[in-house]
Amino acid sequence: MTIATGSRHNMAYVVESTFGTTPSTPSFLPIRHTGTTIGLSKDAIESEELREDRQVAHFRHGNKSVAGDVNVELSYESFDDLLEAVLCGTWATDVLKAGTTRRSYTVERHHQDIGKYLRSTGCNFNSMSLSVAPNSMVTGSFSVVGKDFTIASTAITGATYGTETTTAPFDSFTGSITEGGSSIAVVTAIELSLDNGMESMYVVGSDSTLQPSIGKSSVSGSITAYFENSTLIDKFINETSSSLTFVLTDLAGNSYTFNLPNVKYNSGNPEVGGAGAVTVSLDFVALYNSGDASQIKITRTDA
Repeated sequence: MTIATGSRHNMAYVVESTFGTTPSTPSFLPIRHTGTTIGLSKDAIESEELREDRQVAHFRHGNKSVAGDVNVELSYESFDDLLEAVLCGTWATDVLKAGTTRRSYTVERHHQDIGKYLRSTGCNFNSMSLSVAPNSMVTGSFSVVGKDFTIASTAITGATYGTETTTAPFDSFTGSITEGGSSIAVVTAIELSLDNGMESMYVVGSDSTLQPSIGKSSVSGSITAYFENSTLIDKFINETSSSLTFVLTDLAGNSYTFNLPNVKYNSGNPEVGGAGAVTVSLDFVALYNSGDASQIKITRTDA
């Protein structure tokens, strides 16, 4: 008996011209990943009929929901399409900003050792997270809201599959951080998230969603830094607008610059947990900046 293993699992995606419909001869592109939870769930509908024997006589499956995360180690050019999708923007001269362009994808999971293809259609990338921490790769996740799910034993007729990028994952050693226009060297962690507030939409006559609704583009996060002065805390206390820029550079010299030109801190408290160094964690929200016409800007630079 063959058991599926993660070491024989791969993922791929293709953009859909029509929401929820896989192209007839799809050209799939690979998704480098460290894990995934994308799959199908269903609401439960239980009869409320009362019986003298106290039993439940009727039960049905309700609305279908395709959702989950793709966990990744961020690397150069490997996730440019997914960044474009979650920001609802378009790369222009190697710059990406938040926008309003909706895209949907078919995401295919292939368990090669048991020969099964798990396909999720109508996938919208709803949110993204990134984590930069000492002594580690830069990790993150992309979350989807989708329409439908099928399992097959063969590839789609006429489907082609691209090759994976080979760029090394970004690490926390190589790069730089600028806060309020000044270099800062005491930051111990950066967390960044973007959420589009997508929600499934159901109608009578169908158990699968229409194209999900979309809300605001909300960018938030936190930085953790050693407590050496009150500069950052003062910005929280005084509700002072600031900016935050961090550059991720791989061993080949390729880089992404994440620029949040208008941020406000909404927390800041140095917590003492022992005899060691004191750190302060500051949550922030990124706001619209008229100069960039966006609350976030990502710039990619080849080596």
